Amino acid sequence: QVQLVESGGGSVQTGGSLTLSCAASGYTARNYCMGWFRQAPGKEREAVAVIDHVGGTTYAESVKGRFTITKDNARNTLYLRMNVLKPEDTAMYYCAATDRWVGLGIRMRTDPYVYWGQGIQVTVSS
Repeated sequence: QVQLVESGGGSVQTGGSLTLSCAASGYTARNYCMGWFRQAPGKEREAVAVIDHVGGTTYAESVKGRFTITKDNARNTLYLRMNVLKPEDTAMYYCAATDRWVGLGIRMRTDPYVYWGQGIQVTVSS
């Protein structure tokens, strides 16, 4: 059974930084994508950053240059380093994973992702 557990969220002021972690257990896919998504109140869930099994990364335009997604295969952990945080980054952040490799054209959509964490809140105050 696959479990994804997020940690590291919290409240920061504008311009601050946070690092989210996602510990994966029971996840044995060899070719895959893992990513961070977020959902603000009243808005649809959107992709923030995705990384595939060879380390290829894709970012939403709104976070390019500020956020970095990485993974530690030895620890089965996914990270999202968030710098220069803005109030519009306030949302519930979710870790997600596919059970197969997903092409560049669709990996920033939610539907290829079959495993999801419970989410963690990030609040950025002005």
